[in-house]
Amino acid sequence: MIDSLMASSKEKSTAGKNSSDTAEKGEGQTAATSTYFLNFSFFKVDSKWRWLNEIGKEEAAKEFASLIEVANTKMRVRTYTTLGIRADADFMLWMISDSVEKIQILTSKIYSTVLGKYIEPSQVYLSTSRPSVYVNRVTQGFATGEEPLKYVIVYPFVKSREWYLLPFEQRKKMMEEHIIIGRKFPEIRLNTSYSFGLHDQDFMLAFETNNLINFQDLIIQLRETQVSRYIVRDTPMIVCLYKGIIDIIKSLGG
Repeated sequence: MIDSLMASSKEKSTAGKNSSDTAEKGEGQTAATSTYFLNFSFFKVDSKWRWLNEIGKEEAAKEFASLIEVANTKMRVRTYTTLGIRADADFMLWMISDSVEKIQILTSKIYSTVLGKYIEPSQVYLSTSRPSVYVNRVTQGFATGEEPLKYVIVYPFVKSREWYLLPFEQRKKMMEEHIIIGRKFPEIRLNTSYSFGLHDQDFMLAFETNNLINFQDLIIQLRETQVSRYIVRDTPMIVCLYKGIIDIIKSLGG
């Protein structure tokens, strides 16, 4: 389910158009082969937010949106809603940067906003982009410059130590089974990043799709592969809907 599925990702270069993803134009983010830090931050909104007066919420939304717009000149920030899908999160920020420090600066500024006083992080994941050891010349979905798809399904991924002790050629052969399955779903974009030494999981996976049933079909087929014997954890599996930050904030109640 990991590196080999990237073989099904298409290498494209059309610029994104959604205002919440103007980061495709951000500084130092032009080379698809560059190394990036990826941060997936999920936030839960305090119920007290819904009691804030309408004018206050409107101004807070503008303030937050302005912050994201400015951040997108230095890094990439995609905004997603998880409202009604997860009990532990209402929205997610997917940050892609050439440094961890930029991610920290943005997070600090988020907590300095009015909305920031009403949110708490429920899940935070850190990873980096790296070339696959199983597949050559693959462009990650986020690096194509294309408009993000409607959904992204994000989850941590851990393989057993037994997997890493297998001879490389044996692992590669089993991963070829994934390549075959992945090619059945060319409409699904895979973003695989590596968390070794940086976070609690081995990898972070972010599948982009316009059809959740297609993604479910992919996962069902992957469950039947030999590699699945070596999977220790692939949860929580979090479905997120791509949406502009103003619309996300408006959906939070009021």
